Amino acid sequence: MTQIAMELVHSGKVRDLYAVPGNRLLMVASDRLSAFDVVMAEPIPNKGRVLTAMTAFWLEEVKDVVQNSVISFDPAEIDELTKQTLPTSTHGRAMLVERAEMVSLECIVRGYLAGQAFTEYERAGTIHDMQAPEGLRLADRLPQPMFTPSTKAEEGHDLNISIDAARELVGRPLVDELAAISIAVYQRAAKRAESAGFVLADTKFEFGHVDGQLVLCDEVCTPDSSRLWPLSGIVPGATPPAYDKQPFRDWLEGIGWDKQPPPPEVPEDIVNLTSARYVAAYELVTGRSLSDWYGAEA
Repeated sequence: MTQIAMELVHSGKVRDLYAVPGNRLLMVASDRLSAFDVVMAEPIPNKGRVLTAMTAFWLEEVKDVVQNSVISFDPAEIDELTKQTLPTSTHGRAMLVERAEMVSLECIVRGYLAGQAFTEYERAGTIHDMQAPEGLRLADRLPQPMFTPSTKAEEGHDLNISIDAARELVGRPLVDELAAISIAVYQRAAKRAESAGFVLADTKFEFGHVDGQLVLCDEVCTPDSSRLWPLSGIVPGATPPAYDKQPFRDWLEGIGWDKQPPPPEVPEDIVNLTSARYVAAYELVTGRSLSDWYGAEA
């Protein structure tokens, strides 16, 4: 782990959070890869920069829809504001943010049927315990984007819940506001992704309050938090090729891993392919080169 002369307040599966004076946090995206809630031993080169660069891109795209907690992605500005010189290894992977009181829900929006939602739909005909249209196939587009929240578990797996269950947890007014904003951000991002030849099948947002204002926090529409499919590769009833971490999950499934620690050893070719897929997701969707982002290797 990168050594930073700040108080480490939380180390997650992918991100590390450091306390910064002034009620701020430094969020550093690592190259760690988590699958089935287990962190692999092998880092994925460029992954942290992709997650951070893509978040910066989407926050700019939706800034008129919702405010966010980010203060800066610029390493020089972050150094000035934190009054220290951060290691160059954090450049492009770090963002300085306002400390927010986080909402205890994962705000998932689904535009297409896939993943756990498809598994539940096959079994019960519902999506997050909510009524769904009949006759849908894997990778079918839903009639309207669905707000499908889940709990935020400190340990173990998040639990998919209905909107009514979410209202019982945090209150109807907040859930209704979260649903409206989440769907608006999803629709904006999905339209932009489609213009680049991609489908944003689903994505997960996190929100918090800063000075009483609801703001978008953490990563936004990244390959870790979303399903991203090439528009030309979608065949209803089949799993589309993906520019997210689903192919890596598929590889883990294929080798028969029991999804329990310790993780299997990941071969170098799988590491390189996964890294290339993350970089391609950023560059193809945004039309930008990762080499132009902070911290790119010369």
